[in-house]
Amino acid sequence: MTEPTRPDPDALLARVQQEEARARRGCLKIFFGASAGVGKTYAMLAAARIAHAQGTPVTIGVVETHGRPDTEALARDLPRLPLRSVPYRGHQLLEFDLDAALAFGAQHGQALVLLDELAHSNVTGSRHPKRWQDAEELLAAGIDVWSTMNVQHLESLNDIVSGITGIRVWETVPDRLFDEADEVVVVDLPPDELLERLKAGKVYLPHDGDNRAERAAANFFRKGNLLALRELALRRTADRVDDEMRAYRQGSANQPVWPNREALLAAVGPGTHGEKVVRSTARTATQLDVPWHAVHVETPGRPLGEAAQRTLQLAESLGATTATLSASDTATALVRYAREHNLVRLVLGRRARRWPWSRSVADRIAAQADDLDLVQVGQSATAEMRQAAAPVERIERYWRGYLWAAALCATTALLATPLLGVLELSNIVMLFLLAVVGVGLVFGRGPAVLAAFLGVGLFDFFFVPPRFTFAVSDVQYLVTFAVMLVVALVVGQLTAGLKQQAEAATQREHRVRSLYDMSRDLSAALMNTQVAEIGARFLTGEFGARSALLVADEQDRLQTVEGATAPVDTAVAQWAFSRGEEAGRGTDSLPASTCLVLPLKAPMRIRGVLVIEPPGQRPWGPEQRRLLQTCASLLAISLERIHYIEVAQSSTVQIESERLRNSLLSAISHDLRTPLTSMVGLADALELTPPCLSEAQREVAGAMRQSAQRMSALVNNLLDMARLQAGAVQLNRAWQPLEEVVGSALAACDNLLAGRDIRVDLPDGLPLLHLDAVLIERVLVNLLENASKYTPDRSAIHIAARIRSDTVVLTLDDHGPGLPRGREERVFEKFERGQRESALPGVGLGLAICRAIVEAHGGTIEGHNREAEGIVKGARFVITLPCGTPPSDLGPTPAAVEPSAP
Repeated sequence: MTEPTRPDPDALLARVQQEEARARRGCLKIFFGASAGVGKTYAMLAAARIAHAQGTPVTIGVVETHGRPDTEALARDLPRLPLRSVPYRGHQLLEFDLDAALAFGAQHGQALVLLDELAHSNVTGSRHPKRWQDAEELLAAGIDVWSTMNVQHLESLNDIVSGITGIRVWETVPDRLFDEADEVVVVDLPPDELLERLKAGKVYLPHDGDNRAERAAANFFRKGNLLALRELALRRTADRVDDEMRAYRQGSANQPVWPNREALLAAVGPGTHGEKVVRSTARTATQLDVPWHAVHVETPGRPLGEAAQRTLQLAESLGATTATLSASDTATALVRYAREHNLVRLVLGRRARRWPWSRSVADRIAAQADDLDLVQVGQSATAEMRQAAAPVERIERYWRGYLWAAALCATTALLATPLLGVLELSNIVMLFLLAVVGVGLVFGRGPAVLAAFLGVGLFDFFFVPPRFTFAVSDVQYLVTFAVMLVVALVVGQLTAGLKQQAEAATQREHRVRSLYDMSRDLSAALMNTQVAEIGARFLTGEFGARSALLVADEQDRLQTVEGATAPVDTAVAQWAFSRGEEAGRGTDSLPASTCLVLPLKAPMRIRGVLVIEPPGQRPWGPEQRRLLQTCASLLAISLERIHYIEVAQSSTVQIESERLRNSLLSAISHDLRTPLTSMVGLADALELTPPCLSEAQREVAGAMRQSAQRMSALVNNLLDMARLQAGAVQLNRAWQPLEEVVGSALAACDNLLAGRDIRVDLPDGLPLLHLDAVLIERVLVNLLENASKYTPDRSAIHIAARIRSDTVVLTLDDHGPGLPRGREERVFEKFERGQRESALPGVGLGLAICRAIVEAHGGTIEGHNREAEGIVKGARFVITLPCGTPPSDLGPTPAAVEPSAP
């Protein structure tokens, strides 16, 4: 008898909530392509024009036409939002105006905004760093968004694309946004046609002899690259469509299987022959390159045994999705699972019939689902012999239920015998049916069947005339016996099935409540010890297991959190943490360990490991393993939350300390400048005021002047550092030759560099640089002052420059002791000196000011030692500045070398 299929109420509630949330949000439509030039923007604008003609309020938020005439013609007649001007490093850049788009959506119902290039990075200072985040805010406001993107911008495929093309794309979109899009339109173009468009100048328009299209064809737009990218785009879209189809099918498990995509389901039985079924399914799935599932069905009187647990673990290790189902009928449960997950082919073991009239599981499945392909795996004679021993084991295990069934039926007959003259025979039949219900409720299906037959026999023997014999005087009693037997069997089976379903529902409810209580407690935890205590309480209550929580420190060393009750094998724990894989008992890695070690995988990184010692020798089942993994995930997320709370608190304290220090430095520096200037003036006045000073007095006045000037320079450094940190410095940029800036810096340091061999190697043809000449001169002066302080007198200083890609690299070499080992990067921090205890004047701000100025120009500065045969020959400071594109009216300049990728 098959059970009626009912939808899961939790799944229905989740679907209703998802539909309500989706109704409040706008719709996202993505025009998806394999590469640039396939026509994504053109297709989006063409569809937008149709929507606009149908009355939809459409506006262009931002569209990149790249100067293509046909694309610009489509965009010309559509409404357009004005772009927002954003200051960036002395320039005004145009960016998408998010507030204007939100205002447009508030004024128009069902508004549609076009956002080209979803992976675009916004200018620093915008509300969101990425354009896809702008799209999410628009969607949350109920505004529809259409956008475009290429396959290389998907986060999960970024490394694959870079391996194919050799070019790393830094602008990416999370897969979550792509999967949650309401519609994805694939804009496809064969590689040969795309290459023809590229040669015709329809992808990259030529400008003043620019050969960008030729370079693109030779690098990124090779036919092999385009074929691989096209396959990735189509496969990723097919996966998304498959997910949508499966989500749609989950609404009704009664729908027949759609054979649109091959998938396998292995039915794992209670015996050892399930391993052969699993291995056969795994081989087939590997050959077909398709996903597969492995399922075991628990029925009344037949719980999940150790053999089935081992088989499910084997299937999981071979790549299957495993599950344990609870149902009264194995065939019905397998058909329902196959239809829910759209699994076309069902693989199960072939077993001989126990009775001629009995039907195998395969026969029952074939009768219920003619849309499923059934594959039966043969069973060897050895497996049959092992399987034959299983009923003996089960009889020894469940014999008490059958004895209790017989005893309860006999007791019912004894109690009803004195009541024969009081009760009608129909009422006595009800007493026997009540006994069958009790047996089925307590002992399951098999004892209930025995109770049904015993009840009919005892009723006939003790109560139907003639009594104390099985003979029947009235033929009508045969109908009574048949009806009684059928009713008893049906009631017993239904009672046993309801009992199992109630127990399974109770277990699920208990697990969900336990996880809810655990997650609620973890959300309030503020220390690692609290997390460990909550996790240990959950594991003890659910499994009776002991546990230990190990958290990684800043050096990725595992530290045991206080309160551990399980023994910790440091080697196993470190292995699991380093590999990010399960290890220990019940796994394929280090199974000799007495404990199971689970890595705590948080969204950002692995936070530690969870060590669990089970109470007995029985291995964990698949459902228990999934519950343990859920527990580990909750612990990892909580540890990461606590970590970022500590980081935020530390950052807040650091920011406030930095702000206070800058304020103090600014105030003190301003207060010191006037007295220092006065001291310099007084020292000069002493030398000029008659009568003339003696030689000793003149030396004192000179020393006063030098000390005051040195102090004034330190104060200026403090002021400059405070202004740079506060962002109050505005760059006065102009296109300058690097030779003039270097010459000005050398002239300013003429006295400091007297007697030194200064070599300058600036090649002809260096491009003009867009920089603030005064500030870059200050950088070079600080570096030259450091070289004069920390290197021997009359040692050489070498300044050189070269072009590298689209940057100019300027190096300054000295011949001194070099930078302290291990502190090459720290010398650029504020108040950090090369020599901690030194008689040389300075407070450690020169290099910090250099880095702040260079980074304000969009460049970098770093320092390291020059070594030869392990001996330090001096320090080298490397400054990298972007070339940029000088205006054409400045005369011809050498073109900067462009990157190879388009």
